[in-house]
Amino acid sequence: MSQTDVIDVRPALSLPDTVQELVETRRADAALDWLGNHSPHAIADQLARMDAVRAGMAFRLLDKDLALAVFEELEPVDQQQILEGLRDKSFRDLIENMAPDDRARMLREAPATVAKKVLAGLSPRERRMTAGLLGYPEGSVGLYMTPEVVALPRDLTVAAALQTVRAKGGRAETVYTLPVVDTGRRLTGVVELRELVLSGPEDLVADLVRTEPAFVRATDSAERAARVMRETNVIDLPVVDSEDRLVGLLTIDDAVEVIEAADSEDVAKQAGSAPWAGHYMAAGVFQLARYRALWLLLLLVAATLTVSVTDFFEGTLEQAAQLALFIPLLIGAGGNAGAQAATACVRAVAVGEVRGGDLLKVIWRECRVGFVLGSMLAVAGVLIGGVFVGPKVAIVVGLTLVLICAWAATIGGMMPLLAKRLRIDPAVVSAPMVTTLVDATGLILYFTIAKLVLGI
Repeated sequence: MSQTDVIDVRPALSLPDTVQELVETRRADAALDWLGNHSPHAIADQLARMDAVRAGMAFRLLDKDLALAVFEELEPVDQQQILEGLRDKSFRDLIENMAPDDRARMLREAPATVAKKVLAGLSPRERRMTAGLLGYPEGSVGLYMTPEVVALPRDLTVAAALQTVRAKGGRAETVYTLPVVDTGRRLTGVVELRELVLSGPEDLVADLVRTEPAFVRATDSAERAARVMRETNVIDLPVVDSEDRLVGLLTIDDAVEVIEAADSEDVAKQAGSAPWAGHYMAAGVFQLARYRALWLLLLLVAATLTVSVTDFFEGTLEQAAQLALFIPLLIGAGGNAGAQAATACVRAVAVGEVRGGDLLKVIWRECRVGFVLGSMLAVAGVLIGGVFVGPKVAIVVGLTLVLICAWAATIGGMMPLLAKRLRIDPAVVSAPMVTTLVDATGLILYFTIAKLVLGI
């Protein structure tokens, strides 16, 4: 391959002219050249940044094979945008050649009219596989697995097994991991293609099979299945039904997508926003504002607790106006301590490091962590208070920092686990929500300590 033939896999934004600019200026030859020298994921990234009209124009410039590769790189919402601009024959060809799991996920999010049109245009075999995947619950691994699997009987020789792979592997999404099944298609183990290739032709599959492989059921959470793959270091994970019959494989590329989607959703919720589908750069200003507005409104209502607490202790503030100087410092420290604990705990719950039964252990651990942090901050708080307002108020600030940090860390670590026990997504217990709660309760601690120490 010559130097000029090398495909550029760098992000398209590093180039002076993007395909969007070339399409907008009607430079078709330059756009074709750009598309021909970029990888499918780079092209997909550019299409996701465009509106429906320009994305459709650019997509129609692709040849058939590249179009399919690019289409499968797109998110379902972007795939629907492309499909709406295709004529019937192009539409049918593209859908027919998609992987069944990718097709099923797209249809799950598509309008009913689009889904009906897609299913009607499929061959009987592809329609049957797609309909089977669509029957699984939302978010389950059944929607992400590939049903096109090369399964091997235990009693085959290595030579016969390799012949089976050659005969059926062209229609399968992967042949790196080969499930081994009994006569009822129940999973009994797995064998890697590498082991078959490196073994003698007369060796038996039964002697090579790993009989206790990791597997999941088709109705299990796709996120849980992806985490299992990460923990067991496998590139393909067998998926079985309720009777242990093999129904598919979860491949590593789909597992990565599942984890990425789950992490993106958690990050959005922890930041006090609703997750959205599609590319950030293609989302409109009002669309992004709509996803964030509800959470901000809820946090605004919750923040009235802080106002109520301040109003309740108005008399205390009148007698020691210097206390007001340190309110931003205290609620900021407490809010940050709570947010740190909540973020750490949500992550620990998501990756399986912490379970519901660990609630008391987490409370005890975070309380001590918060106490240590508060003690460190109290030293600085007393020094600052001593300089500006004198020793008595400085002592109030120092004591409050110790208690507020311990309390905030306890609340932040506890709430995600309580949410999980109540079957609520722990990520919903977002850092802003914890911060708002700690603000109000922290002020109660502050003014109570002030009344005790200052005698007001």
